[in-house]
Amino acid sequence: MRVTIDQIKEMKLKGDKIAMLTAYDYTTAKIIDEVGIPLILVGDSLGMVVLGYDSTIPVTMAEMLHHTKAVLRGSKRAMVIGDMPFMTYHISTEDALKNAARFIQEGGAQAIKLEGGLSVAEKVRSIVNCGIPVMGHIGLTPQSIHQLGGFKVQGKTLDAARRLIKDAQALEEAGAFAIVLEAIPAQLAKVISQKVGIPTIGIGSGAGCDGQVQIINDILGSFTDFVPKHAKQYAKLADNMSNAITEYYNEVKGGSFPTEKQSFSMDERILEELTKGD
Repeated sequence: MRVTIDQIKEMKLKGDKIAMLTAYDYTTAKIIDEVGIPLILVGDSLGMVVLGYDSTIPVTMAEMLHHTKAVLRGSKRAMVIGDMPFMTYHISTEDALKNAARFIQEGGAQAIKLEGGLSVAEKVRSIVNCGIPVMGHIGLTPQSIHQLGGFKVQGKTLDAARRLIKDAQALEEAGAFAIVLEAIPAQLAKVISQKVGIPTIGIGSGAGCDGQVQIINDILGSFTDFVPKHAKQYAKLADNMSNAITEYYNEVKGGSFPTEKQSFSMDERILEELTKGD
């Protein structure tokens, strides 16, 4: 039985902090799920940390569905949330409904996430009314980096802070079951968390949120292009991988790999027959 939106909402009421991580493949999803993380986001961040794009904007529905299916196969208990990519919900409510449904029907996700507040509230309402759970996302919204002028902290002025509060309230009123708060001053994120009745999931927004989300590659230290300020590296897998690959390369070049332990053998009598007359 997978985690439900009611269980996530209940965690806020009880004061239980909510942990969410991204995953993009079967193996990683399996490990995250076995640890007990209740929410797995198949984030469009895969565009940068898996596919090598310089932003999330080039990511397509086909790519998102491909990875969502893999994560679904690797998990049994966690709620899997599909991240709606750029321009799959912006043009019309019809597009938003169609693409949200694809995440559920084709990808097997239990919920979707989309960016924006007041501007997408009616689309959120329509998606929710169709029976699809929606997680909102406000603050630094990576799909809008060109409009925002880059990856910058949001809500630092009074007007901007008030807009974010209204965005959060609009998403709650539209039926979203949770909201990601990205790169918002910690004090503002705490205020928003107190003003809405649904869980807030912070990323670079301080400890006052109801939960936290991080990109798995950031906390494992496997993505080395840059390390976001909000990320804590719990491991340095890139170093471990580099060392292992170097050792493998050297052993192959030196002839010490493979050994008998990594090799298969055949019946000596058959070998004799094969080598007769050599």
